[in-house]
Amino acid sequence: MKLLIGGAVAALVALAPLAAEAHGPSRKKVEEKVVINAAPEKVWAVVGNFQDMSWLPPVEKTEGKGGNEVKATRTLTLKGGATVDEELYKYSAEQRSLSYRINKVDVKTLPVNNYSSTIKVEPAEGGKSTVTWDGAFYRGYMNNDPPPELNDEAAVKAVSGLYKAGLESLKAKIEKSGS
Repeated sequence: MKLLIGGAVAALVALAPLAAEAHGPSRKKVEEKVVINAAPEKVWAVVGNFQDMSWLPPVEKTEGKGGNEVKATRTLTLKGGATVDEELYKYSAEQRSLSYRINKVDVKTLPVNNYSSTIKVEPAEGGKSTVTWDGAFYRGYMNNDPPPELNDEAAVKAVSGLYKAGLESLKAKIEKSGS
């Protein structure tokens, strides 16, 4: 009897690494920040409008419904014609924070699934603002053995690159306007 139990335990231990890989992708998280030389209220006046993403470099136009109300939607048309459909699920002007999710995007455009994100503006020293943009998502290919363009690294790189470019563009726009 001991031999059977010991053999079963040994078999389970040997298979454990395979079981860990077989469960599919794990949720990834990205956070980027930038300090902007402008008061939080002025930065929020730009960031806090869910219906305007003109400060994000790849966005050519934004069309939406519902303003800044929870369940508001927007479609971002990117340079080159791809679109991204998003929905606002949390909004607080008092906390200068908004959270949204992507409802529809081609993984060739952004290699992610089940993406949600929050943008928050907070006071920083010297009358400046810190803008934090964070997101959580799964890679573009939800099964095991993803192609390189849809794996975890590709998803993290794409989201991090988008956030960095967006925050630098936001900083440049606000500081240039003297807002």
